Amino acid sequence: MSVDGETGGDVHKPDHPNSQGWTEARRVVLFSDAPLELEAGGRLSDVETEYETYGRLSKNKDNAVLVCHALTGDAHAAGWDKNPEGPMRAYRRDKPGWWDRMVGPGKAIDTDRFYVVCANVLGSCYGTLGPSSVNPATGRPWGMSFPIVTVGDWARQQIELLKTLGVGRLKCAVGGSMGGQIALEIALARPDMVEDLIILSAGHRVTSQGLAFSVVGRNAVLSDPYFCNGDYYGRPGKPLAGLAVARMMAQITYLSEESMGFKFGRKLRGKESPDFTLTGVDFELESYLNHQAESFVKRYDANSYLYLTRAMDYYDAADKWGGGDLAVMAGRIEARTMVVSFSSDWLFPPELCREMVTGMCLARRPISYVNVPSRYGHDAFLVETETVRRLVACHLKAGS
Repeated sequence: MSVDGETGGDVHKPDHPNSQGWTEARRVVLFSDAPLELEAGGRLSDVETEYETYGRLSKNKDNAVLVCHALTGDAHAAGWDKNPEGPMRAYRRDKPGWWDRMVGPGKAIDTDRFYVVCANVLGSCYGTLGPSSVNPATGRPWGMSFPIVTVGDWARQQIELLKTLGVGRLKCAVGGSMGGQIALEIALARPDMVEDLIILSAGHRVTSQGLAFSVVGRNAVLSDPYFCNGDYYGRPGKPLAGLAVARMMAQITYLSEESMGFKFGRKLRGKESPDFTLTGVDFELESYLNHQAESFVKRYDANSYLYLTRAMDYYDAADKWGGGDLAVMAGRIEARTMVVSFSSDWLFPPELCREMVTGMCLARRPISYVNVPSRYGHDAFLVETETVRRLVACHLKAGS
């Protein structure tokens, strides 16, 4: 499984000519001279940020592509991690980056042409400052004393990182799901900075249903007896049960009725008749959700899950940039934009994506829109590799 879901296709090992090869995460401290003023209030200084880069920045510094990760993703977008040891990194062993089939030599986002940057967002638990980091004022992990962060804060974090790397303008900002929100926000906050914008399985806000699923997931974490108001670090128990339920809930939203029916249906697991118990595992689907939950709680921090899902829920680009008017919002965007939705996605459904596209059309902004027929639900932006690869490659080629 990768990021929000599964991927398919061939895997290029490090010595393959189309592989990015061995990569290594780096860290930089941002906002040391002037603190980051957070949208929800408060400020943060010395924001340690983990990132990876692939390819080389051109002499004219005009070939940078920013890849923005999804909810539980990280900076390791491509290649094979040279040093996967350390907290929260065991899941990286023996697998390439979460978008390795898209980023690399000769691939859709060709690192022989582009300088690709991917950074872990503020509030996460994969090397960037977040609730599990030590608060220098107390010497203990921040926990829920960590300030609320927003998609706008993530955009400014990414812009500051790009500035540090010598990038003043992006050839392209691209992201799926939460990453699509970040890419959109950068194009809105800094219209002059983004030449091309690619948004996959994302919209200007989440739907009411998406918000509802998110609320249930957070409440599962908050009600875990080991949550201890977020101060569970160093204690013998952690809110793993609550986080597991939250992951199960989220995993359902990443799939679709058709994909669940195709993969599992009502098949029993290793038996011809059910056991008729309340606690056992009878169905294949139960086993799948349990596996997803068990693997997730080993690699992710419960507090980070709360902070990042809350930020996604708060985001409403039309309200922020257009006073609720999508055409006004879209009028800010100067980038040549492509929006890709997937027919069975119920987290960011096609009708929501079309709202944003309609706003772009009304604002007379350059926009292309594709709704891809797929049974894979929200995960389709990771699973429909060939289709996404062609769309992204064509969009970048047309803009070159």
